[in-house]
Amino acid sequence: MTDHSPSTARASTVLASVVAAPVTRTAALLALCAAYIQGPLTKIFDFGGALAEMEHFGLHPAGFFAVAVIAFELTASAMVISGFMRWAGALALAGFTLLATIIALRFWEMVPGMDRMMATNAFFEHLGLAGAFVIVAAIDLTKGGAK
Repeated sequence: MTDHSPSTARASTVLASVVAAPVTRTAALLALCAAYIQGPLTKIFDFGGALAEMEHFGLHPAGFFAVAVIAFELTASAMVISGFMRWAGALALAGFTLLATIIALRFWEMVPGMDRMMATNAFFEHLGLAGAFVIVAAIDLTKGGAK
């Protein structure tokens, strides 16, 4: 049974105004992009580690891929957060996330155990993250938010 009382309607209106507020939207988009800001900053401050990561995943030349990933993640994140072609930045991050997840979290090749379970969980969390970026793009494209 649905509650249609005046107090429920007021609470719903207040909640909607908080969730739809520009500051909430910006904070949510910042949170969604947090890993794509933190990752490149970590790579910038430990470029040797960034090179080792690229080599670990077989990406050569490592320097080119490290710089490309840093620039890509920061640029796409800025697009999503700022609203400038948000849909394009969101779709780019969705595709990047799917590709990186398939490269880095190949849980199906791991022996059963804790490492496999953690990789499996991370794999599906990343699928959810990619899905969230697709939703951001869809909202931007269908509600007139595309710039």
